[in-house]
Amino acid sequence: MAIKHYKPTTNGRRGMSTLTNEELTKAEPTKSLVKSLGRTGGRNNQGKMTVRHIGGGAHKKYRVIDYKRDKVGITGRVASIEYDPNRTANIALINYKDGEKRYIIAPNELKVGMIIENGPDADIKVGNALPLASIPVGTTVHCIELQPGKGAEICRSAGTSAQILGREGKYVLLRLQSGETRKILGTCVATVGVVGNEDAKLVNLGKAGRKRHMGIRPTNRGSVMNPNDHPHGGGEGRAPVGRKSPMTPWGKPALGQKTRKTKKASEKLIISRKAK
Repeated sequence: MAIKHYKPTTNGRRGMSTLTNEELTKAEPTKSLVKSLGRTGGRNNQGKMTVRHIGGGAHKKYRVIDYKRDKVGITGRVASIEYDPNRTANIALINYKDGEKRYIIAPNELKVGMIIENGPDADIKVGNALPLASIPVGTTVHCIELQPGKGAEICRSAGTSAQILGREGKYVLLRLQSGETRKILGTCVATVGVVGNEDAKLVNLGKAGRKRHMGIRPTNRGSVMNPNDHPHGGGEGRAPVGRKSPMTPWGKPALGQKTRKTKKASEKLIISRKAK
């Protein structure tokens, strides 16, 4: 998908770019696969702020995505490629032979009219979903389950993928986008191909307003706050951090501090860490 750059007719236009969306074939979503998306403003059920910098944004509906790909043995035809405001990847509408319609994450090279299928007997071609144990070594996959039957959890955003490196007993070795190599059960389902719309990461928003349309509010530096708001705050003029290391707003070490629990259950499945 190509990127459109604008002439600097205004300050907001200077440097701005957008996707041309040539791949999209339908503007409005299918009503039966859409539901309302509530707003939290970053607050939990007690009204307390749990996630900062969230609020406002354009109204949007949630598209229900089929992450489980559990319609085994029933072929489906790609009816359209559509835009999804909730993710960087585009989505594809699939019309199955039994009359059911479902959305999936649209991989590269998936075109309207193509036939896709799910299950261990499916062909190794773009858009088909199979258990990892049924996919040949060296194949590029996306929308990968971490637990059988739970649905895809990794490699779902635009341009992402993982490569199958080999097999080890009931596990399959995968190299993820970050460079991490890990084992995943061979019964977990993955989809063949690379997630489409890979140019999404190259778009320059160009102005603060587009970020606000996405529901993201401004972020302030801790050093410009008061001491009661942030450990970096206070002091006359521009003051240093005043701590051994930078801190989060809640007084925890930040910037480089490892936060992953060493006794996490999946720790034994990670063979090598992400590339630095």
